Amino acid sequence: MKAVLLAAGEGKRLRPLTYTKPKCMLPIAGKPILEHVLISLREAGLRHVVMVVKYKQDKITNYFGDGSKFGMRLEYVTQGNRYGTAAAFGSAEQLVNDDFLGMAGDVICDAADIKALVEAHRRNDGLMTVGLKEVEVKEQYGIAEVKDGMITGFAEKPKQSKSKLANSSIYAFDKKTFDEIRKIRPSSRGEYEITDLIKSGRARAYEMKGYWLDMGVPWQLLDANRYLLDKMPEKREGKVENCTVKGKLMVEKGTRLFDSYIQGPAYIGADSTVGPHAYIREGTSIGKGCDISDSSTVKNSILMDGVNAKHLTYIGDSIVGDRVNFGAGTQVANYRFDAGTIKSLIRGNMIDTGKRKLGVIIGDDTKTGVLSCVMPGKKIGSNCWIGAGVVVDEDVPDETALFVEQKLKKISRRK
Repeated sequence: MKAVLLAAGEGKRLRPLTYTKPKCMLPIAGKPILEHVLISLREAGLRHVVMVVKYKQDKITNYFGDGSKFGMRLEYVTQGNRYGTAAAFGSAEQLVNDDFLGMAGDVICDAADIKALVEAHRRNDGLMTVGLKEVEVKEQYGIAEVKDGMITGFAEKPKQSKSKLANSSIYAFDKKTFDEIRKIRPSSRGEYEITDLIKSGRARAYEMKGYWLDMGVPWQLLDANRYLLDKMPEKREGKVENCTVKGKLMVEKGTRLFDSYIQGPAYIGADSTVGPHAYIREGTSIGKGCDISDSSTVKNSILMDGVNAKHLTYIGDSIVGDRVNFGAGTQVANYRFDAGTIKSLIRGNMIDTGKRKLGVIIGDDTKTGVLSCVMPGKKIGSNCWIGAGVVVDEDVPDETALFVEQKLKKISRRK
């Protein structure tokens, strides 16, 4: 069975991180999200994958190529001018001639559930089998009602529903599905939705047993990162010199850790330097070519490639883009005085993250000045300058410079 992976989306709710790369190429636990998805497919026995791409597709095709270095065969198709999940799956029709697995390219789940869903589809007749996962906050998902193994009702983000079974965006399709996709009409938002087929009364349900996370907002990257770090085997291919290490540590080639304190699980990418006197705390992933040193602390964060935090910097519960430079003494606040949950602005709407600790989300190539500070849950765009002593208490757009205008008063002390 082939798999069709949807990797065409921009991921607007994950800005500023997706201004420079597609959502599925954001790194967690040392690899792009999409690579983790491919690993799960491979472990489930699916090695022939069709990727539907569009937004910054060269980032995907250049990284994965024909898939041979990942032990897979990859083909690509560009999604056309129609939008929506049904349109995306329909783009792959010329490359698929039998039953197939369909999956979003930004979903982290267990390979065992993928394999079980495919097997369930093969055992039963039906247009499609839908992976469902029980969730607590059903208002954030499409929710299915199930009776005798069939989906009898489906609603997007319902305020009231007896069911808690969310659409996982993982499906097994009959080869006749493409005929049905061609019949779908645009939704109220102008998109062609695969959920129209879920509502058709011909969809079977498979309730997933393991881990599942569909990453739609930035802070969910931290959840997936921690899950994957916990699964990874220990690896020390770089040098670890005169460090105290508590817990699991993964270190890539060309990296040096020295005179520092590490609490795992933690991942350090290739050709990075940690030390002296750095403190790396649990849940942290650090990318390639980074430099963390001189009494700087990183806790439960994702630092992408080329990040520098060399002097007295604190980075907690944050996601930091490529080549960000933290000036001496930069402090990221990640906790409210009232200990309440932190809110963050997503596409003009203030969202309660449900997290009591959340730091900053920073785009690529941004710099902070000495003794600057960022308040919890704020976002700073790409290629920004945050001047010395600035307190960032609202989101900062791309290519913005913030400076404090200091008013000095001079008093002579001469008698």
